[in-house]
Amino acid sequence: MSGQSMPCSPQEIGALFLFEKLTPEQLGRLCGEGRVERFEPGPVYTEGEPATCFYVMLEGTVVLYRRVGGDDVEVTRTSQRGVYAGSMQAYLGDRVRQVYNNSMRVTEPTRFFVLPADTFADIMQEWFPMAVHLLEGLFFGSKSTQRAIGQRERLLALGSLSAGLTHELNNPAAAAVRATATLRERVGKMRHKLAIIAQGSYSPEVMAKLIDIQERTAERVAKAPALSPLEASDREDALSDWLDDQGIPDGWRIAPTFVQAGLDVDWLDQVAAAVDEEILPSAIGWLNYTVETELLMDEINDSTTRISHLVDAAKQYSQLDRAPFQNADVHELLDSTLLMLSGKIGKRIKVVKEYDRALPRIPAYPAELNQVWTNLIDNAVSAINSAGGEGALTVRTAPDHDRLLVEFRDTGVGIPAEDRGRIFDPFFTTKPVGEGTGLGLDISWRIVVNKHHGSIQVESEPGDTRFQVLLPLTSAEEEPS
Repeated sequence: MSGQSMPCSPQEIGALFLFEKLTPEQLGRLCGEGRVERFEPGPVYTEGEPATCFYVMLEGTVVLYRRVGGDDVEVTRTSQRGVYAGSMQAYLGDRVRQVYNNSMRVTEPTRFFVLPADTFADIMQEWFPMAVHLLEGLFFGSKSTQRAIGQRERLLALGSLSAGLTHELNNPAAAAVRATATLRERVGKMRHKLAIIAQGSYSPEVMAKLIDIQERTAERVAKAPALSPLEASDREDALSDWLDDQGIPDGWRIAPTFVQAGLDVDWLDQVAAAVDEEILPSAIGWLNYTVETELLMDEINDSTTRISHLVDAAKQYSQLDRAPFQNADVHELLDSTLLMLSGKIGKRIKVVKEYDRALPRIPAYPAELNQVWTNLIDNAVSAINSAGGEGALTVRTAPDHDRLLVEFRDTGVGIPAEDRGRIFDPFFTTKPVGEGTGLGLDISWRIVVNKHHGSIQVESEPGDTRFQVLLPLTSAEEEPS
């Protein structure tokens, strides 16, 4: 938007703090190549448009805005003469995309000294070469550092996730290996017992009974009820007494296995009634091996299912086989992240899930939201560890008008009041040197606010810190190309 052109006075612009050290010749050049414009209340320029001018306010009131999600958020309002805005990075030329990084409007008739971006760049290079070199170094150095540390932040997160996944996979894998080795031994003993039975003078009818009992016992194992410790103990005592009464050796060793398989005294009475007294010990031994092999196969099945579940969670977390932008279930994302970080969370921190399962799927970038969850959970774990290592992490979801709330609450040390306004700043960290880059929350803020048009905020006091992420339930725009 252009304003009304007005005469340029070297004396007036020379009184501004930005130009007060310039010579009369330099002020004359500024007035010759620049101009004074008067703007009525309204917009002057808009964020994202090509940055063509550098503005210095002579009189009036300006307001600067930044676009956050679908809203314009006011960042500055001032009537101070000499404030400036616009194409302040024009001296970097084509190496940086030259667009306005905020929007400016005036609330009353306001006069500006306006300098074309190209002229501003030429004057900077000609009059302040050393300052330009320093500014370039600061600008590109900061960008390079932020990129490098951002990459390091992702690698650190990957290390934590890999450690957690390895820890979680190791337990079921080791259990499956142990169960397989034991199963091999039990099958060998079963073959030996079968050979002994086969050498006996058992009629085909007796053998058929034994095989029928074996099959029905295997079916019973699959339907074994869950018993309380007291119920299991009482049933073990009863089975041990029954086995002793029948003269079965080592009944106290067999009883716990039978109880785990869901067998009871009534079942053993049916077995005793089905076979002759002299072959009852062999039949009980045969059933014991049957039960053990069934239980071991169940253990192997549970372990491999657990491994498959962990691999699915890793795929869910990384979103490797999914579209970057999709309608996502935040609970699936939260669960996969918690599972991936379980090794880091440890046993001393209790994880409480307070999910509203009625919440709908939301349009999102799931892999990037998982990065947000990772950063927030990691910070919560660090805060709890700093408070002694024991505590609780509560993850809550709930509707919030037209948005979805995801809240992470920890019982850690809390965030000091003087730090709360800075925690989302790049490179700000309260962790000891070497333990934090200060980019986790900055990255999280960018993902939530810039990519998802949501918001992220914190409430904190010792023992109760809550990071709240609010995400839109619907998409205001299609996925960017």
